[in-house]
Amino acid sequence: MAVILVVDDDPLVSESLLSAIQKLGHQGLSATTKTRAQELLETAAHDIVFCDVRLPDGSGLDLLPEIQRNANPPEVIIITGFGDPDGAELAIKNGAWDYVEKPLSLKGIRLAVERALQYREKKQTAGRSLALDREGIVGKSALLKPCFDLLAQASGSEANVLLSGETGTGKELFARAIHRNSARADSHFVVVDCAALPETLLESTLFGHARGAFTGADRARDGLIKQADGGTLFLDEVGELSFSIQKAFLRVLQERRFRPVGGSQEVQSNFRLIAATNRNLEEMVKKVQFREDLLFRLRTLTIELPTLRRIKDDLRDLVIHYTAKLCDQYNLPMKGFSTDFFAVLMAYDWPGNVRELVQSLEKAIVSAQDAPTLFPMNLPQHIRIQLARKSVGRKAEAPASGERAAAMKELSSLAAAREAGLAEIEKEYLIRLVRESGRDINKACQISGLSRSRYYALLKKYNISISR
Repeated sequence: MAVILVVDDDPLVSESLLSAIQKLGHQGLSATTKTRAQELLETAAHDIVFCDVRLPDGSGLDLLPEIQRNANPPEVIIITGFGDPDGAELAIKNGAWDYVEKPLSLKGIRLAVERALQYREKKQTAGRSLALDREGIVGKSALLKPCFDLLAQASGSEANVLLSGETGTGKELFARAIHRNSARADSHFVVVDCAALPETLLESTLFGHARGAFTGADRARDGLIKQADGGTLFLDEVGELSFSIQKAFLRVLQERRFRPVGGSQEVQSNFRLIAATNRNLEEMVKKVQFREDLLFRLRTLTIELPTLRRIKDDLRDLVIHYTAKLCDQYNLPMKGFSTDFFAVLMAYDWPGNVRELVQSLEKAIVSAQDAPTLFPMNLPQHIRIQLARKSVGRKAEAPASGERAAAMKELSSLAAAREAGLAEIEKEYLIRLVRESGRDINKACQISGLSRSRYYALLKKYNISISR
């Protein structure tokens, strides 16, 4: 008998679900608010949670990270409104096992429960307690747990993997971890930076060339695809591949055969493919900028890595890990931290994610020199300026209590407000980045941790010119 929790403030939905659960021979519990659900989840173990998206005290989706922190979390089935594709998409993206639509049917409830329990039983009997080598990957946030589960799946298979996420979220770290934990660990891990290769050299770099294929080709050379034979080929920033190369590479994926530039014979390469992108490939497909058939090939397994601003629970561990690593690199004793150092780091949104955090810590350590403690003063100036401006702005703009009540009526949704605030911060950061880098693209990318393609995309998004 399974224990199933129903979280919904609609009494008709809650009662019909509980009735169906009892008919199936399981124990049903109910909660009408997110707060009550949290209390029940803390006091007893559950096998399944049916949860509505809209609750009186918040979104049911906000419960997912908390549920996933448990050692043996229940399977979550999100209840969405009829014809609500956005709700269904959010449910899956937030790690829900499945979703059901209102109005609920007995058959639909039975199928959802049976499938979830079957999956749960197989998951527990399989006992996927793989001792994964996660070197360099720091964090135990609930949002990272699904990523680690997929890392384990990818490591035990030969499936193509697509890693997505913003610049600096650790896509290459995950790609290397998949390789290290796979059957190909003893072979080469070959990186192709699609954004850094010039169009004229991309084909010969990937496929290799025969002697005399072009001016300067005084001998034959294997391309990166051949070098990955028996190992793993990692295509970083795969969204930057030109349409013509996408077509050629599609055939390579299908046949594992290709012809070097200027060559007369095809060669084979038995490689495993992992690709990464910070771009929305589905949107690129709609704009005919990326081949749909190639996208299907790339994403047999997809791992979407969360941004640092969404996993700030891990920030302290990340800071300690990278501070120790950097101090060792500079042959310095481990630094301590002032009482307000972490508060400042938590207040910043980290548009460059973990990569920006590491570069900021390096600057702080270099700035502190032999001092035993890191202070906010040691952090990069643009971080301190941005936080100072936000702090001053909040004090200047804080309305009186009567005005605040009136202003609340005009507020947009929290998601929209967060997105607008982030856009403002990004734009302000980019303007300062352009100015402080002296409009030097390489220097700007080095400071920010952005790739050239991402840097150009953000400049275009906010209509910022780098010409004098």
